[in-house]
Amino acid sequence: MRSAILIFPGSNCDRDMMVAVERITGRRPALVWHKDSQLDPVDIVIIPGGFSFGDYLRCGALAARAPAMEAVIDHASRGGAVLGVCNGFQILLETGLLPGTLVRNGGLKFVCREVRLAVQETLETPFLADLSNGSELRIPVAHNEGNYFADDALLDSLEQGGQVALRYVDNEPSRAANPNGSARNIAGILSANGRVMGMMPHPERAMGNGHPSDDGRKFLTSVLEGVAR
Repeated sequence: MRSAILIFPGSNCDRDMMVAVERITGRRPALVWHKDSQLDPVDIVIIPGGFSFGDYLRCGALAARAPAMEAVIDHASRGGAVLGVCNGFQILLETGLLPGTLVRNGGLKFVCREVRLAVQETLETPFLADLSNGSELRIPVAHNEGNYFADDALLDSLEQGGQVALRYVDNEPSRAANPNGSARNIAGILSANGRVMGMMPHPERAMGNGHPSDDGRKFLTSVLEGVAR
């Protein structure tokens, strides 16, 4: 398993993700600075959370135009796997690798807490290969602009195409379960070919070892083993 993690000025989850991936695979990911215009051959690129470029202009807007992202877009165009977490999700939307947008949380406040997620029935994708439809994960969120927004036509298209990967849930999907106001309780989506995924929750923060949940390890193990097959 060959993996790479991008780093931007303001990234603050790159080391956590590196430790998580190394713990699962036994192999340290390559760390790619935003000014690097080339990627060594890898199976998956991970764009971590944080505040790339201080969230100036718009979350992820400046990072999406970094030289390293041109290499990521090329990687994705050849069928390479890409996972974006939190700010990484925002960056993927800004590049157009995923559809829709992320706006201010519905309550206009930063949200940092554990949420419950339900794995959805999706198109064929390596990211969820070892997670059954309807299974639940407890993973933290930490964001200010995590409110996924799209018009009804795009939302219907995502639903019908099996591109909704994760949804916020309580005992059943509800507004109370939703930490940010995302349309249809969407917490993560897939590209049309199932090879690019963006999600707001932070799996690298739920690896056990003091955290009450190790569901992040379960999720990342599914991702990394699915991509490696």
